[in-house]
Amino acid sequence: MTAPEFSRPIDLRHFAEGAIELNATEGERKALARRFGLVSIGSLQATLNLQADGEAINANGRLQAAIVQSCAISGEDLPVTIDEPLTFRFVPETPIDEEELELDAGDLDEIAYSGQSIDLGEAVAQSLVLAIDPYATGPNADRARKEAGLLDEASSGPFGALAALKKGD
Repeated sequence: MTAPEFSRPIDLRHFAEGAIELNATEGERKALARRFGLVSIGSLQATLNLQADGEAINANGRLQAAIVQSCAISGEDLPVTIDEPLTFRFVPETPIDEEELELDAGDLDEIAYSGQSIDLGEAVAQSLVLAIDPYATGPNADRARKEAGLLDEASSGPFGALAALKKGD
C-alpha cells in the first residue's frame, strides 16, 4: 500500500489540543489531482480545531480549495472553489462482531485508527473528493450537447415523448 499523497500524521502520544492548519504543497496537490481525476488543484488548505474525548479525537474546522475539473459535458476546464465545513471523529479501531453489525447515525462520521497516530491530511483529502460535483457543467455545456446531437432535458424522458406526440397533432 502506498502512502497517502497528503499525509499529516498526528502522534497521539504527544497530542495537544488546539488549532492546526494544513496546507498542501505543490507536489501534494499535483498527486491528489491525478488521484481524483482533476485537471489541477491550485490550493488546498484546512484549519481544524482538535479536541480529545477520552481515546477519541474530535476535529472541527473548514476546508478550502481551488480546483480545476473537466466539465462533465464539454470536457473544458472548469474552475471551482470549494469551501466546506469539516467534522471528523477519530476513534480507536474495535473488532467487528461478524454476526451482525448495526450502525447508529453518529457512527457514520467516525474514522477508525489503529496504533498511535491519526492522519488528518488523508481525512481532508477524502473530504475534498466528496465535495467535488462529479457532474459539474460549464457555460458551454448546452452548446456541446447540441453539437453532439443530444436532446435537451425538456424533450427527453416520458414528458418529452408526450410533447413529441402533441406536436404531431
